[in-house]
Amino acid sequence: MSLLATALTVVAIVTQDQTALRAAPRESAVQQTVLWQGDSLEIRATKGDYLQVYDHRRERAGYIRASQVRQQALQPENASELLAIIRFLRDTPGAEALGIGYAAAYLKAAPADAINAEVFDALGTFAERLAKRATVRQGKAPDTSVGAHLEVAAAYGVRMVSFEREEQVQICYNGDAFRRVLALPASDQQKALAALALTRHDCVAPALTPTERLAVDHWRAEVLDRVETTRLPEVLKNRLHLRRAGVWASLAWQRARRSEAGAGPVTAAGKRAVDELEAINRSELAETDAATYSDAAIRVGASRWAAEPAGAVLAATAPGSLGIATSPGQPGETCVHLVDSRHDAKHSLLTRCTYGIVWTASAAAHPQGTALALAVQPLDGWREMWVFRQEATGWKVDVVPPATVQPTLGYVEFAGWVPGSGQMLTAREAKVDGRYKLSFELLNPATLEIDRWADKPASLSAFQRWQAPAWKARTVSIR
Repeated sequence: MSLLATALTVVAIVTQDQTALRAAPRESAVQQTVLWQGDSLEIRATKGDYLQVYDHRRERAGYIRASQVRQQALQPENASELLAIIRFLRDTPGAEALGIGYAAAYLKAAPADAINAEVFDALGTFAERLAKRATVRQGKAPDTSVGAHLEVAAAYGVRMVSFEREEQVQICYNGDAFRRVLALPASDQQKALAALALTRHDCVAPALTPTERLAVDHWRAEVLDRVETTRLPEVLKNRLHLRRAGVWASLAWQRARRSEAGAGPVTAAGKRAVDELEAINRSELAETDAATYSDAAIRVGASRWAAEPAGAVLAATAPGSLGIATSPGQPGETCVHLVDSRHDAKHSLLTRCTYGIVWTASAAAHPQGTALALAVQPLDGWREMWVFRQEATGWKVDVVPPATVQPTLGYVEFAGWVPGSGQMLTAREAKVDGRYKLSFELLNPATLEIDRWADKPASLSAFQRWQAPAWKARTVSIR
């Protein structure tokens, strides 16, 4: 709120975009600059239909039509009037810069003991909505007002951060007003909205180091857990569950990368993610939250094996059966050894190393010992499937990804073997170009290409007959 830190008692707040500041009080006078809604001006005099003003942001004097601004006194007795305008603008799309200007005016006018969480809740809402407008406009028709509105917001001290994600620039509000909401006495709903705004997945900087990212996600989990949900409407409860599910799924993967922490924290995070997803009240899920629900389900699905007891390596004890063993490779690397009753880890059938998380409990061997499926998660929110197969020339391993795109969100998982044919049942869910795709597939054992697929398991007869009970009990793809 730096722009109104001067001792002004009356200001002119610009209410219209592309308002001209002229050199003289007439329409034909030279245009000094263009002003935007939310700009605040010092009033120095009145000249007919014009106000003589000074723009402190641009350090420029001039004249502006009085009808294009609202003259606003900044005395304590005017605070309630300003707050009423803020309440109106809070839910008015496109008026974010104007709302920020009024919020600044209110903070200047109101007595210190009258300032509560409401104005910071509104200020954060304006800033976050403006950041979303600035992000959405990428690739669409140019919106010249957004850039100008961002400059107006910046003049009041509202800070944005930006980074590149999925080949577009993501702009996010830094959340200062929402942090104040959490620090002040506020309603449960205000705190819930603030927590949701501060913990957005798409506003986590992608360039964080693993240590920084772990700290950020622990902080996000703590912020979400501090919200009292008892008296919240069901829609808001669902949004908190969805966000928590995604955060805890991310924590499960990150904790698994740190073997020194032990298996307990990994399992706890994995179970918490699954529990939060299961807590969704689907009958109260808002239509606008459908994509967020799919997003959360994919995140949980990618790391759901974290909820299983660690160390459950599939052992090969019977003749002809397959199993796996793991050992450390290079720093941060895990090596997977395909073993049977005659080949141990040192003399394995095949060994492959990865920097991803090997979910050993997921290993599923073909009953005839000709193949083995294993879940490996190289990235947060992205889980692949390794398929070890025996061919005439020996054993080989192939990686089946959730989608043939740049990794974003997705998982593919083993769902059962088809006796006799060697075909494999899989469930695959991914976010591709902003759209969510869920498919249940029958894979060719020789090529791992899709023979048949459907959007529901019931639409494939092979799924109805041969889906593995353990998969059906644990998967989040059926929801």
